[in-house]
Amino acid sequence: MNIEEEWRAAYGGHPTPEDIAYLAEGNARQARKRVSADALIRDSAGRILLVDPTYKPDWDLPGGMAEANEAPRDALKRELREELGLEVPIGELLCVDWEPPHGPWDDLLAFVFDGGVLSIEQAASLRIRDPELRAVRFCTVGEAEGLLRPYVGRRVQAAVQALGGDGDRYLQDGLK
Repeated sequence: MNIEEEWRAAYGGHPTPEDIAYLAEGNARQARKRVSADALIRDSAGRILLVDPTYKPDWDLPGGMAEANEAPRDALKRELREELGLEVPIGELLCVDWEPPHGPWDDLLAFVFDGGVLSIEQAASLRIRDPELRAVRFCTVGEAEGLLRPYVGRRVQAAVQALGGDGDRYLQDGLK
């Protein structure tokens, strides 16, 4: 739907150039959020897949940053394909975590989706396809806590709980 169609649906008539300029000015002043999308992917033993990025000291869930105007689910599919050559159905949203500004980074909305369970063959064929990753491994949630930053560990715990039927989660810095 373009601006003309949206305007007609909401207000009737056609927007004036002044209307469009006013909306564009408002849009330009609004905050921009960084967005990441990760997957909680398991193997047949119930262990979760972690990746070891070369550009930070801790492990992470597979996934990555959305590009400008890219939907989180689409970003996740792209990142999994680029980094691991993995094409899996992306399931339900398990949690969203607002991460406050830290270091040089602005705040972030981190989406975690259900990436499902890989077959034994899929798990065995995982290969790193991006130099941003050093390693991949499956581990228990307990093992993951020792490899992840604390707030990411809390995010993983919330995602695992959501998988168990405890519902979607909204977190702030990994906390309820």
